[in-house]
Amino acid sequence: MTFTYKTNGVCSRFIDIEIENDILVSVKYTGGCNGNLQGISRLVKGMKVDEVIEKLENIKCGYKDTSCPAQLALALKEYNKTKGD
Repeated sequence: MTFTYKTNGVCSRFIDIEIENDILVSVKYTGGCNGNLQGISRLVKGMKVDEVIEKLENIKCGYKDTSCPAQLALALKEYNKTKGD
Protein backbone atom coordinates (compact mmCIF):
# COMPACT_ATOMS: atom_id res chain seq x y z
CA MET A 1 0.00 0.00 0.00
CA THR A 2 1.27 3.46 -0.90
CA PHE A 3 -0.18 6.66 0.49
CA THR A 4 0.64 10.31 1.12
CA TYR A 5 0.21 11.92 4.52
CA LYS A 6 -0.16 15.70 4.85
CA THR A 7 1.87 16.81 7.85
CA ASN A 8 0.79 19.42 10.37
CA GLY A 9 2.89 21.82 12.44
CA VAL A 10 6.29 20.92 10.96
CA CYS A 11 8.59 22.10 8.16
CA SER A 12 7.93 19.09 5.94
CA ARG A 13 4.67 19.25 3.98
CA PHE A 14 4.00 15.63 3.00
CA ILE A 15 5.24 12.11 3.67
CA ASP A 16 4.97 9.47 0.93
CA ILE A 17 4.89 6.03 2.54
CA GLU A 18 4.99 2.54 1.05
CA ILE A 19 4.09 -0.41 3.26
CA GLU A 20 3.92 -4.13 2.49
CA ASN A 21 2.80 -6.70 5.07
CA ASP A 22 3.10 -4.07 7.85
CA ILE A 23 6.75 -3.42 6.94
CA LEU A 24 7.93 0.00 5.74
CA VAL A 25 9.31 -0.31 2.23
CA SER A 26 9.99 3.40 1.65
CA VAL A 27 9.42 6.78 3.27
CA LYS A 28 9.98 10.07 1.46
CA TYR A 29 9.43 13.50 2.98
CA THR A 30 8.63 16.61 0.94
CA GLY A 31 10.16 19.69 2.53
CA GLY A 32 11.87 19.88 5.88
CA CYS A 33 15.49 19.22 6.85
CA ASN A 34 16.61 17.14 3.89
CA GLY A 35 19.57 15.33 5.45
CA ASN A 36 17.82 14.47 8.71
CA LEU A 37 14.71 13.26 6.95
CA GLN A 38 16.71 11.10 4.54
CA GLY A 39 18.37 9.57 7.60
CA ILE A 40 15.05 8.84 9.29
CA SER A 41 13.70 7.37 6.05
CA ARG A 42 16.65 5.00 5.74
CA LEU A 43 16.57 3.99 9.40
CA VAL A 44 12.89 3.00 9.36
CA LYS A 45 13.09 1.08 6.08
CA GLY A 46 12.40 -2.59 6.79
CA MET A 47 10.89 -1.92 10.23
CA LYS A 48 7.43 -2.98 11.35
CA VAL A 49 4.82 -0.24 11.45
CA ASP A 50 4.16 -0.62 15.19
CA GLU A 51 7.89 -0.48 16.02
CA VAL A 52 8.26 2.79 14.15
CA ILE A 53 5.23 4.26 15.93
CA GLU A 54 6.64 3.23 19.32
CA LYS A 55 10.04 4.79 18.62
CA LEU A 56 8.92 8.04 16.97
CA GLU A 57 5.67 9.14 18.57
CA ASN A 58 5.77 12.15 20.90
CA ILE A 59 9.15 13.43 19.65
CA LYS A 60 9.18 17.22 19.79
CA CYS A 61 11.09 19.65 17.56
CA GLY A 62 12.26 22.67 19.54
CA TYR A 63 9.25 24.57 20.87
CA LYS A 64 6.80 22.67 18.67
CA ASP A 65 4.46 20.02 20.06
CA THR A 66 5.39 17.65 17.23
CA SER A 67 8.21 16.83 14.81
CA CYS A 68 8.73 15.25 11.42
CA PRO A 69 9.41 11.85 13.05
CA ALA A 70 6.27 12.20 15.20
CA GLN A 71 4.28 13.05 12.07
CA LEU A 72 5.44 9.76 10.55
CA ALA A 73 4.15 7.97 13.66
CA LEU A 74 0.79 9.73 13.24
CA ALA A 75 0.66 8.74 9.58
CA LEU A 76 1.30 5.12 10.53
CA LYS A 77 -1.42 5.24 13.19
CA GLU A 78 -3.80 6.39 10.45
CA TYR A 79 -2.61 3.46 8.33
CA ASN A 80 -3.39 1.07 11.22
CA LYS A 81 -6.93 2.49 11.43
CA THR A 82 -7.54 1.82 7.74
CA LYS A 83 -6.59 -1.83 8.08
CA GLY A 84 -8.85 -2.38 11.07
CA ASP A 85 -6.34 -2.42 13.94
